[in-house]
Amino acid sequence: MKKKLHKFYKSIYFSKRFFQVLIGLVILLIVSFLFPAIFSYLKFAFYLFIALTILDVILVYRLQKGIKAKRNIPDKLSNGDNNPINIAIANQYPYKIAIKIIDELPIQFQKRDFVIDATIESGKSREFNYTVRPVERGEYHFGSLNVYVSSFLGFIERRYLFDADAMAPTYPSFLQMRKYELMAFTNKLKDYGMKKIRRIGHTMEFEQIKDYVPGDDVRNINWKASAKRGQLMLNQYQDEKSQPVYSVIDKGRVMKMPFEGMKLIDYAINATLVISNIALKKGDKAGMFGFSDRISNQVVAQKRASQMNLILETLYNVDTDFKESDFSRLYIDVKRKITNRSLLLLYTNFETLDALHRQLPYLQAIAKSHLLVIIFFENTELKEMLIEEVDTTREIFDKTIAEKFIYEKKLIVNELNKYGIQTILTEPQHLTVNTINKYLEIKARGLL
Repeated sequence: MKKKLHKFYKSIYFSKRFFQVLIGLVILLIVSFLFPAIFSYLKFAFYLFIALTILDVILVYRLQKGIKAKRNIPDKLSNGDNNPINIAIANQYPYKIAIKIIDELPIQFQKRDFVIDATIESGKSREFNYTVRPVERGEYHFGSLNVYVSSFLGFIERRYLFDADAMAPTYPSFLQMRKYELMAFTNKLKDYGMKKIRRIGHTMEFEQIKDYVPGDDVRNINWKASAKRGQLMLNQYQDEKSQPVYSVIDKGRVMKMPFEGMKLIDYAINATLVISNIALKKGDKAGMFGFSDRISNQVVAQKRASQMNLILETLYNVDTDFKESDFSRLYIDVKRKITNRSLLLLYTNFETLDALHRQLPYLQAIAKSHLLVIIFFENTELKEMLIEEVDTTREIFDKTIAEKFIYEKKLIVNELNKYGIQTILTEPQHLTVNTINKYLEIKARGLL
């Protein structure tokens, strides 16, 4: 009995309407001291209010399970994207009810004002949808789904609890991976700033000899085979494939810089997942590894069915540290472990020319054996400072310093290009698009 009373006590709540009516009656009772004639009417109204409140309790507690509710969350969340969450509620009361939904979101979102108000007809069901945008990888624990039910009287609310302690892990952005996979094989690339590159050179490998068909390129006629067969034969070529593509992620402290709630390393991880998937779809081998003071989280470039799942699980555990990135160690490990010429997409960040010059000898050494692309980030907040109007001497000083840092980023690009090292200087939100564009450009120009 005590358990039932405790459960009842925990689930019953007085609504705002209850307190509004109660306050109104109290005020009128005070006024009745000046007008005694209305006291008897107020006494009747008070007893009626008590009776209606008791009736309301009976209405909302007449059924043991008056509603059914279910929160549907994905098996895993996509980092940096809007992930859909669905709530389905069925009304089993014989009358229309008003509901208030309060979902206990994971602590990472720091959102404490989540409320959905709605009504549901008797015997009907409704679905409610909202989205969450995680900005860091890891486990996201949802609390209870609280549904407060009230009848047409609206004095009492009964709380139902559903789906307590649900958990969804947040992985690198697999939603972007699917989105850009479709774009990479359609002509929609140009809508996102990806330009069409004309193929240059002869990046083809021999496939077979076939009969000549009018319209074939006469420059590929095999005259020896034609003489033997007594008819024109043609060499057929296909694009060179199975070239290793490695995404190299700097895990040092420079990648901890935040942008729109996410660290730079998370943008690099999302881009790595997308470019690895596209490389595999294009017939190349995809791999990745991270580095700071040593190489870690390595996935050897291969072309197999389980490669993307292996890369996804590895990226889930990649994170930054406060160590200084050791590019000399990177050079030694790349030389030792990657023997074939490969495309290396190096995600890092250089803020000054001095920082670049300390690492430039090692980058040049890597570029001698591999096609190296340095990918680093623009500081968008500095760019915003340039367009703001200035009034004080301090603001002029800040704007001048911002211009200096932005100009130095351009000098870094020129310095790398001078030594034959490809570069991408990009805003974090455009990292994935620009990386795909560079990869397609390299494939089209046959640079690898």
